[in-house]
Amino acid sequence: MKKFDVIVIGAGPAGYAAAMRAVDFKKKVALIEKDKLGGAGIHNGALWSKTLWEISTTASMLRTQGSGLNVHDLDFQMNQINEEVNTALDGRVNQLQHHMDQINLALEGDFFEYIEGSAKVVSKNGVAVEIEGTIQELEADYIILATGSRPRKLSHLPIDEEIVMTSDGLPKMNKFPKSIVILGAGVIGCEFATIFSGFGKTKVHLIDKGDRILPFEDEDVVLVVEKSLEERGVLIHRNSRLTDMKVIEGVVQYNLEYTDGSTEVFDVEKALISVGRVPNYENLIDKSLGLEVNNRGIVDELTQTSVSNIYAVGDITADISLVNVGELEGRYAVERIFGEPSRPLTYENISTIMFLAPEVSGVGMNELQAQQAGLNYRVASLDYSCIPRAVAMRNTEGFIKIIIGENDHKILGMRVVGQHSSSAIQAIALLISDGRGIEELAELIHPHPSIIEGIQECCRMLLNKSTMKPKVLTEAMYCRAYREGVYAEMAD
Repeated sequence: MKKFDVIVIGAGPAGYAAAMRAVDFKKKVALIEKDKLGGAGIHNGALWSKTLWEISTTASMLRTQGSGLNVHDLDFQMNQINEEVNTALDGRVNQLQHHMDQINLALEGDFFEYIEGSAKVVSKNGVAVEIEGTIQELEADYIILATGSRPRKLSHLPIDEEIVMTSDGLPKMNKFPKSIVILGAGVIGCEFATIFSGFGKTKVHLIDKGDRILPFEDEDVVLVVEKSLEERGVLIHRNSRLTDMKVIEGVVQYNLEYTDGSTEVFDVEKALISVGRVPNYENLIDKSLGLEVNNRGIVDELTQTSVSNIYAVGDITADISLVNVGELEGRYAVERIFGEPSRPLTYENISTIMFLAPEVSGVGMNELQAQQAGLNYRVASLDYSCIPRAVAMRNTEGFIKIIIGENDHKILGMRVVGQHSSSAIQAIALLISDGRGIEELAELIHPHPSIIEGIQECCRMLLNKSTMKPKVLTEAMYCRAYREGVYAEMAD
């Protein structure tokens, strides 16, 4: 029986990060994967969809600005786009594979082993791996579970991954449908609505049970995104509930009931079900271990499960399902096992990007969250039209918004809507992590021209010393306080 210091089950972003952090401690580690190296984070999740989004964004730019560039008669083909996406994915997988193949040689030790097979935790320290019909037994002091998640399926819908699909079925699509309905107006549903509408070959319908998409975000963010989607031809079914969906002679027919009691029936070529993800823990752990799980995933306390030497990281837990969070948890778990984490595991300053049109990036609280927490705060917002770099890019759609505590000026959060939004986030994330305020950013010399100059101007507004005055450019910028449930223009 092979023995290891730690066995990591699942070679997606969280598991791979955990395994490589264990190598840093000179521990003997086995990384087990039953399907594809890189997991959903590469193949039908983040990297796949974001590569598709990048191509869609370029296609949309060529469609809208092509005449000025003397580009005409554009005809995008899904099979060719898939080839380009797969080239990107293969490049990343090959890089990871080469890294694993060479790591022991490079580090001059027998630290790492990659095993392709289906693993099950059979005892506190034992893992059985099925490899081509043969069972191999392994033993480890510690076990880290990182088996990820899969799209949630609704049993009453005719999901066949060909006509009615989840994100697992989309990579198999070899031509653009003339029309598609997307059930779910959260981040992933809106991202796919953005992708399909960007190519201009598919009429997109988006089913939203509320009166606006992205219900967890501030209204000013949502208004920009909704306006953009509708200008691209997306039909948003607001205040609607799907009552029936069936496939009739290869066509998807779906019925909606609205909150006012009215009903409608629509026919489309394809359907995408985007209603969240569920953790992959079936048949992973022998029941005799009594490891605690619930309907959201494996229950963990700072990555440690109810079985003291077994840890869980990434989408398999009930925490935030993001690649960067999974990697953070994977590294933290190993540091907790073999050393002392240099920082506590916190989710308060996690940076996020929604790949929409325009893209939306955020860190910390938005206004909805600050209000729900009963906080008094100050907020400054600057339109992209006031930022020279956005003017130069000929794309001034969007804004920057910073929220600070009313009394201590510590940063609560930031939202950036617009091109290059993700480049503006990390400095704010660091300040939130350190519990610091905005004074340094207000005086720091930023590169010019750049989108992040807008952050500086927002900070200056909050300190009453901005270059552009919000009382003059009232349509493009504002600075106000939120006290006891009421907004007020800042006069102090």
